[in-house]
Amino acid sequence: MKNISKISKVVLAFSGGLDTSVILKWLQDTYQCEIVTFTADIGQGEEVEPARAKAEQLGIKEIFIEDLREEFVRDYVFPMFRANAIYEGEYLLGTSIARPLIAKRQIEISKLTKSDAVSHGATGKGNDQVRFELGYYALQPDIHVIAPWREWNLTSREKLLEYAKKNNIPVEMKKKNGSPYSMDANLLHISYEGRMLEDPAVEPDESMWRWSVSPEEAPNEAEYIDIEYSQGDIVALNGEKHSPAEVLTELNRIGNKHGIGRLDIVENRYVGMKSRGCYETPGGSIMLRAHRAIESITIDREVAHLKDELMPRYATLIYNGYWWSPERKMLQTMIDATQTYVNGWVRIKLYKGNIIIAGRDSKTDSLFDSNIATFEDDKGAYNQADADGFIKLNAMRMRIATKFEKNN
Repeated sequence: MKNISKISKVVLAFSGGLDTSVILKWLQDTYQCEIVTFTADIGQGEEVEPARAKAEQLGIKEIFIEDLREEFVRDYVFPMFRANAIYEGEYLLGTSIARPLIAKRQIEISKLTKSDAVSHGATGKGNDQVRFELGYYALQPDIHVIAPWREWNLTSREKLLEYAKKNNIPVEMKKKNGSPYSMDANLLHISYEGRMLEDPAVEPDESMWRWSVSPEEAPNEAEYIDIEYSQGDIVALNGEKHSPAEVLTELNRIGNKHGIGRLDIVENRYVGMKSRGCYETPGGSIMLRAHRAIESITIDREVAHLKDELMPRYATLIYNGYWWSPERKMLQTMIDATQTYVNGWVRIKLYKGNIIIAGRDSKTDSLFDSNIATFEDDKGAYNQADADGFIKLNAMRMRIATKFEKNN
């Protein structure tokens, strides 16, 4: 435990739910300190203002509730999608990418309020404790971090409820036995973990999914979207300009309607265990497919292949909490440099859970030359006889190896 005598004020990442409400009171009792609460609206789809009432009810004087949706998409989601980042081939990093923004703003509020420490509600078994704290230390190396789940003895939901009841902490119970899943949501995704999902052999109940209809229940008619890009970022949908947060909000709406973006995976956590999680990332799934489509005509082959080689490393850095690391920043600089000519439009067709590329073009930056690629008469643009020497030169090492094997 930290040196309690040195801590007089703590900035707590506060949702107003059971865990952080108990943490708030526990910090007051254990550290005898002043608490500053910080609640971020990053598009989780729930009202954040009730957190203010909860904080006031618990005696908090300094309360920060901030709308960070535009910053979240502009400065975190969009840069990540320039890299086409996915973790372990499937996960679109919806939870991972939100943590560096929350950590950054927490540190800024800590400096603004002259606080001694920051605190979060992540458990000692998960990745989020690592993501938050690597962010804290990267941005303010000497900050004190209080992680209650690693200090207290409230090791179950039942104990949390007992503590809340004993200390007159109001707790909203959505269901008689509480929510069946541990959920996290922001403008990019919603995740589900725990309870019945802890058996990877069990299919999730259809009632679990909140953001999308099932593909079976999706409309019987396909819907088309035209997505316009400028330097790798989406700037318009169907000809209408949108801000980054507006883009993702609209793509979520359309994707939800067509059953897009459901995912059920077992992932490898940074802390060493495997974890089964279910995700809905409708807008992000569309963004990934469309971005690869526009890159296919605007990025050089070797640049594209090098990006694909580096992407798993970049995605792992984000998943493990190294957004603020020198190596992630270095990779981002390189990735952003590849996006200069990623301009144009992509037409997407959505149908019953499927994302289908229906067209792509760039009037200014396309590297696709139909005069060369055509199967018809190219009028001398490409000399097919040149392929003979190209093939023989590339086959030389294999021919030599085969002769050597036969002779020995």
